[in-house]
Amino acid sequence: MKQYLLSVYQPDGGSPGPEVLGPIARNLEILEQEMKAAGVWVFSGGLHSPDTATVVRVKDGDTLMTDGPYTEGKEHLGGLTVIRAPDLDAALEWGRRLALAIGLLPIEVRPFQGEVDG
Repeated sequence: MKQYLLSVYQPDGGSPGPEVLGPIARNLEILEQEMKAAGVWVFSGGLHSPDTATVVRVKDGDTLMTDGPYTEGKEHLGGLTVIRAPDLDAALEWGRRLALAIGLLPIEVRPFQGEVDG
């Protein structure tokens, strides 16, 4: 089976209030339980805002660290889910269901290279 990354992109700026996030959190919990029951769920999690990032790079043998995101834009990676699926169509269906559960944000479905045992 292949592993797929389901990336959740969100606009920069503040988060919606609990009246918006509460139902989304419940929808995500239900979907994660369905993914676990189907045996596709590997890992998922939300990320802090991009300003908490640190970029590490090596140049001429020296390690350089820069505070902030690697790239800046109007949107950023807000969370992710890794799943196992037999093919892209199955992964896209889980991506569709994730987009429906969140309702506000686009989901990017992307395969990892290679196959995974199990």
